[in-house]
Amino acid sequence: MRRNGGDRWPTMDLLRSEPMQLAQLIIPIESAHRTVSYLGDLGLFQFKDLNADKSPFQRTYAAQMKRCGEMARKLRFLREQMIKAGLLTSTRPLAGTDVDLENLEVKLGELEADIIEMNANNKQLQRTYAELLEYKLVLQKAGEIFHSTKSIAAVQQRELEAQSPGEGSIDSPLLLEQEMVTDPSKQVKLGFVSGLMRRDKSAAFERILFRATRGNVFLKQAIVEEPIRDPASGEKVEKNVFVIFYSGERAKNKIVKICEAFAANRYPFADDVGKQFQMITEVSGRLSELKTTIDVGLLHQASLLQNIAYQFEHWSLLVKKEKSIYHTLSMLSIDVTKKCLVAEGWCPVSATTQIQNALQKATLDCNSQVGAIFRVLHTEESPPTYFCTNKFTTAFQEIIDAYGIAKYQEANPGVYTIITFPFLFAVMFGDWGHGICLLMATLYFIFREKKLSNQKLGDITGMIFGGRYVIMMMALFSIYTGLIYNEFFSVPFEIFGPSAYACRDLSCRDASTQGLIKVRATYPFGVDPVWHGTRSELPFLNSLKMKMSILLGVAQMNLGIVLSYFNARFFANDLNIRYQFVPQIIFLNSLFGYLSLLIIVKWCTGSQADLYHVMIYMFLSPMEDLGENQLFFGQKFLQVILLLLALAAVPWMLFPKPFILKKQHEERHKGQQYAILHSIDDPLEMDLDPDSHRNEEFEFSEVFVHQLIHTIEFVLGAVSNTASYLRLWALSLAHSELSSVFYDKVLLLAWGFNNTLVLIIGIVVFISATVGVLLVMETLSAFLHALRLHWVEFQNKFYEGDGYKFQPFSFALLSEEDE
Repeated sequence: MRRNGGDRWPTMDLLRSEPMQLAQLIIPIESAHRTVSYLGDLGLFQFKDLNADKSPFQRTYAAQMKRCGEMARKLRFLREQMIKAGLLTSTRPLAGTDVDLENLEVKLGELEADIIEMNANNKQLQRTYAELLEYKLVLQKAGEIFHSTKSIAAVQQRELEAQSPGEGSIDSPLLLEQEMVTDPSKQVKLGFVSGLMRRDKSAAFERILFRATRGNVFLKQAIVEEPIRDPASGEKVEKNVFVIFYSGERAKNKIVKICEAFAANRYPFADDVGKQFQMITEVSGRLSELKTTIDVGLLHQASLLQNIAYQFEHWSLLVKKEKSIYHTLSMLSIDVTKKCLVAEGWCPVSATTQIQNALQKATLDCNSQVGAIFRVLHTEESPPTYFCTNKFTTAFQEIIDAYGIAKYQEANPGVYTIITFPFLFAVMFGDWGHGICLLMATLYFIFREKKLSNQKLGDITGMIFGGRYVIMMMALFSIYTGLIYNEFFSVPFEIFGPSAYACRDLSCRDASTQGLIKVRATYPFGVDPVWHGTRSELPFLNSLKMKMSILLGVAQMNLGIVLSYFNARFFANDLNIRYQFVPQIIFLNSLFGYLSLLIIVKWCTGSQADLYHVMIYMFLSPMEDLGENQLFFGQKFLQVILLLLALAAVPWMLFPKPFILKKQHEERHKGQQYAILHSIDDPLEMDLDPDSHRNEEFEFSEVFVHQLIHTIEFVLGAVSNTASYLRLWALSLAHSELSSVFYDKVLLLAWGFNNTLVLIIGIVVFISATVGVLLVMETLSAFLHALRLHWVEFQNKFYEGDGYKFQPFSFALLSEEDE
């Protein structure tokens, strides 16, 4: 279509951006919240920040945003608790879940306080339970220590009594010997300290204890077989039960301090067996009661979290919506009366009626006496670019957007990329067996897209799922080009009929194509299967694919130059048509268009002409006779004409445009050129920038240098870009040869051993190599090369990509954002 009125051309939906307009909304304060909410549901209005000079704390709705942020924090806390409890949020709708922000804020505060209290109580109960469990272990292990010690002492006592008093040996216990010779009333009673400590610290504990008391203690330890939960840290650690015997109060104080330093837990213990049994019974009873209390508390907490899980997604979405609404309201300015909010933003022209209906609905629902006002503003600012895509075209458009967002109303390469991108990929990946494998993999994602779209996928899986339709097109075109190459895992098939060639006699079988004669009509579609496996297969396919790559490259580059013409015509830029499009199309086709013509003529005539020689001597000796390299009558004269046109196209691109721009600037500066004044409703908008032309600067040197760079880039790029398309030939050949190597050197080799085990191993290796190398690495390689051909060789002919994307305020995008 034309920009400044006039005739309208029918355009494709994706070819150019939707027409956009800058609109102003004047909204009464009482209906502002609901208006923004309805516009968020609509998702077709991009608000401009009219308070960019204010900090977040100076904005009108800073307090409301802080409240929403606090509620979001509480929701994150609840999510963490649900994850710890192993619960998943439910997406099923619940009856009666409508709740306003005020009630939700109170409810979230109560739930947070309840769960914090439950966690604190549970933590204290778990600590007490762990302490009692340790106490029970101490009672059991220390009792065993005392019992074994008394048994050993009794045995030793009997042995001493059996000996005569004068036969004491050096091995006799000193304390026991002292007790025998001392008056019972003057015997010293030993004290003891019992408890648990970490096993990895027991050696250091024993060493420090010995040094601090100078060896005047007796330490006995018992290993606890299984790790137990530490009351302080809550972690399971390996511990030992210890009993320390000492004499004197000073020794006791030292032992207590050392125990505290090593974080050893001390527990009381009675040496009386009856008291020990009574204490174990009491501790076991308390443990049972605590276990029941803890289980009931955890059950109550799990029930509460389960109820939260049913409504969590609803609450989370509500808080996100409210936060986004207040964030948007903070971007609006308040008029002088402080009764209205003024908003500005971009919207599609086609959405005007929908936006006005949303404003009217918000006014009615709020019972506002004053309705919101929608008015279109006239501006020189470049609008955002908006392409209305669907689930099929979105991935292709994202490929283009990754390079750069299209300028407003600029021709969109995404329309052509839908076909050219998977086709160029398939030229490098041509094998209909591999294409079927790729198609089956992507059909899995397509058939399960409703289920998978609601799940959180990994990075790689998410990328594959997002590009499922791109991969589907790549697979379909790979099947097509594979049929042309006649390769199914590198094996040819006579799908479209028998081969056109046969041997003269049996002696030429499997030798070369020299002994073959044409006995039937030409193979109807693709490469004749007789070429595969012959000595001339590689030279034939090399020639075919190299020439095909040049034809495809020249065709796509010509398409890019033609699109630059439509861009220039759409924006009414005659200079670009006359001094950019015309010389570029002449230069490219005078050289490489002519080469493409020679390739087609050679294919059609079966000539043996050397095209390398023709193209080289077209520059070195244009007047030289072609001889046997002549393909058609008048070729020499045509070459001279094309060479002169190519040489003339270079100054045609370089010189006229800068001088014409300079002349136009001088005429405009002298006032010799006038523009038509269009009627504007608002007189304040009549001259948005009165000094725009007055202060416009024109540097001829900069313009000329820019044009010089552009000309050199195009001339050199015409050669380098054409050579770059030879990657189609190289990767196609590499893919075919790799596939052939895996088939011949792995599968057929394993088959030749006539051994089942070797055959199974060969099949596994073949499948692994095919999937890992050909279906994964080669797919990625061909994808990246096709991406480069579009971004560099194709798009640089016409695509500026210096626009910015239309990003409307929409609630539909909230579920995709992470908090």
